[in-house]
Amino acid sequence: MQRFDRHRQDVGNVVFLEHVNVRVPDQRLATAFYIQGLGFTRDPYIMVGVENMWINMGQTQFHLPTGEPNVMRGHVEIVVPDLELMPARLDAVRDHLKDTKFGYSVEDKYIAVTTPWGNRLRLFAAGPTFGDMTLGITHVEIPVEAGRAAGIARFYEKVLGTAAAVTPDAEGLAAHVKVGQRQEMVFRETSKPIPAYDGYHVAIYITNFSGPHEWLDKHGLVSEESNEYQYRFNTIVDPDTREPLCVIEHEVRCYTHPMFFRPLVSRNPVQRQATYQRGRDAFYPAG
Repeated sequence: MQRFDRHRQDVGNVVFLEHVNVRVPDQRLATAFYIQGLGFTRDPYIMVGVENMWINMGQTQFHLPTGEPNVMRGHVEIVVPDLELMPARLDAVRDHLKDTKFGYSVEDKYIAVTTPWGNRLRLFAAGPTFGDMTLGITHVEIPVEAGRAAGIARFYEKVLGTAAAVTPDAEGLAAHVKVGQRQEMVFRETSKPIPAYDGYHVAIYITNFSGPHEWLDKHGLVSEESNEYQYRFNTIVDPDTREPLCVIEHEVRCYTHPMFFRPLVSRNPVQRQATYQRGRDAFYPAG
């Protein structure tokens, strides 16, 4: 009888990383970069004013409230269905983004893109590496001081109840935190100076909502009691020693949150007026 590795289908308690939230000072430039350049989609239903913009990428999002720009430590990795078309789109918005930090380079396996305000993205082509996911955030990476990866992995395992492991790779030692089936958060050790945290956040959904809250509350780590369906914490600590290891705000949502896996609209960025094809306006991503 054939045997299977059943652990491959385990998802743990953290089931989904929905969005990354960074402030931007100019919604016009954000539109040129995220929608025209990258080919993503502005959510047509929520945050449609000039004070915030939600950018859809499959089932994931960037949230872009207007304000002093956040610059994330590390980078965000995104899988896209049309990587080969990305350079032409980015070139087309270069004039709109002059005098900003915008830029891109075509690397061996991805396109490295810098947003107008200095945040770093890596765009990968959809393929077997990402399973059936064809559009969305797959990976958020954050640098941490040497010696902290093991404690961070323990935090996610013991407090948030999800799989985490410390593994070396070509870029060094890192804690890899599993999020659902296709996503991960990575905390990579570095000897380089780490910029101060400036307030961006990630949003995650968890199934055991009360257990982590009880532990975080007991140790004074809950930073916001948002509502019945959501709370926040800022500091990752070693669960054994309580030593602070990394600061990044987590917006923690429950599996019963009304917005969990809300159907998001994605456009087909290949559509153009001059070459319009009926019935191909929408893009339906897998994953």
